[in-house]
Amino acid sequence: MANALNWFEIPVSNMARAKQFYSTILAAKLEDYPFAQEHKMAMIPTENGVGGALLQGKGYTPSHDGALVYLNGGDDLKVVQDRIESAGGKVLREKMSIGDNGFVAFFEDSEGNRVGLHSMA
Repeated sequence: MANALNWFEIPVSNMARAKQFYSTILAAKLEDYPFAQEHKMAMIPTENGVGGALLQGKGYTPSHDGALVYLNGGDDLKVVQDRIESAGGKVLREKMSIGDNGFVAFFEDSEGNRVGLHSMA
């Protein structure tokens, strides 16, 4: 198996607000993607490998519970972490070392989801 993760979807209740939040913290433009009439989707940019999207619609409810997705924090996740609160989110756990596996941090996004960040430095 090349990757344990193949695709992820982050549920949102307000697509415009969520796109603005993730665009701000990731310093990247999220593109709308046609999915289904009753759903809205915005793709999180990736250069290659595993990708994901924001999803709004029936069956997509933001939550602190359940699976935890870790986004790529780039060279130093502190850069992304420092944008979270001004973008409308909340830092739940500051950058912390996980030894040889790098660093992680946790935040609550604009929709109420608990999300992680990971970087090696």
